[in-house]
Amino acid sequence: MQSLGPKADGGRPLFLPLSVVLLAGASLAILPRFVSNPYALHLMVLFFLSVITGSAWNLIGGYGGQYSVGHAAYFGIGAYTVLVLLQSHQVAPWWGILPALALAVAVALVVGGITFRLRGPYFVLASIAVAEIIRLTALNWKDLTNGAEGILVTDMPSLVIGGAVITRFLSKVPFYYSGLALALAVVLVSLFVERSKLGYYLQAIREDQDAASSLGIPLTRYKNIALALSAFFTAWAGALYALYVGFIDPPSGIGLDISVQIVLTAIIGGIGTVLGPPVGALVLVALSESLRSNLITDLLVKSGLVAESSKTGVFLRENLAHAHMLIYGLLVALVILFMPEGVVGALRAAARRVRRRASARGEAP
Repeated sequence: MQSLGPKADGGRPLFLPLSVVLLAGASLAILPRFVSNPYALHLMVLFFLSVITGSAWNLIGGYGGQYSVGHAAYFGIGAYTVLVLLQSHQVAPWWGILPALALAVAVALVVGGITFRLRGPYFVLASIAVAEIIRLTALNWKDLTNGAEGILVTDMPSLVIGGAVITRFLSKVPFYYSGLALALAVVLVSLFVERSKLGYYLQAIREDQDAASSLGIPLTRYKNIALALSAFFTAWAGALYALYVGFIDPPSGIGLDISVQIVLTAIIGGIGTVLGPPVGALVLVALSESLRSNLITDLLVKSGLVAESSKTGVFLRENLAHAHMLIYGLLVALVILFMPEGVVGALRAAARRVRRRASARGEAP
């Protein structure tokens, strides 16, 4: 079991990683001044959303070792609550987000309160069941959610404070900054959780629940705290996604593939690390867009590995863009086999090997 003392994170000072995060945030904040291409800003919004959901899942799955495969439930709660209030009751999103977050946290606490007292895979199964229940509710409660037809945003109000119009959501830039602010917030929360008593307790629970309990750590309480934080940020990301896209329906808001992508973001980057989800988000967003735009097929054709008019070339062009779940599965298998600690873990291991070799050469006569 990992130490519960202040050296559980290697004794690294907080100043350096905090400075790196804030510097990265400041750099990204000025990016729209130099990049006005809508597609580039679109990719950045998707990247921020992936960072938010991956980092949120990492709080309970990475640090606490409680693997949820139903985070689409909280994503969908945030998305549907905000859009229902906006379209049916004309509640502005910045007010509608409050009941959305409260509802997501309440559902998380109910699920955690029931399942965290049990051992084994009960939490995993319960998380999938809750996501499916909410998906079926959204699909069949047509008076509230419009069923399979979904909810379309017809009028996005401007943000007005004190009679002054702060921003109009007519371009991708306001969503860019909203995503950036929320992504920075969840990364900073992860950074502080990792080095706090909560983080040490969660890591102890992840390594050995019996040993953690014998030390007097209230397991259920700290698992619920982590799950509530995770649901809070995931629901906020869902609300931002729904407002950005301007539409939500059961498959796009509460589908199983959303839960899978959230988990993959953390696993590929490296679970239980602050940098893991951002790195995983970078990989997944790039891969997803490459598949959607057939960039991979184009590269294979241009390199001469596949002839465009051949059966293989035609098959790849027609089907590869829709095979993202298959590609994600293969990617996870490769990561588990060759990089079990994710990309961040592999980079850290490589850096340690380089330092050891440099040290050995320095000590050699």
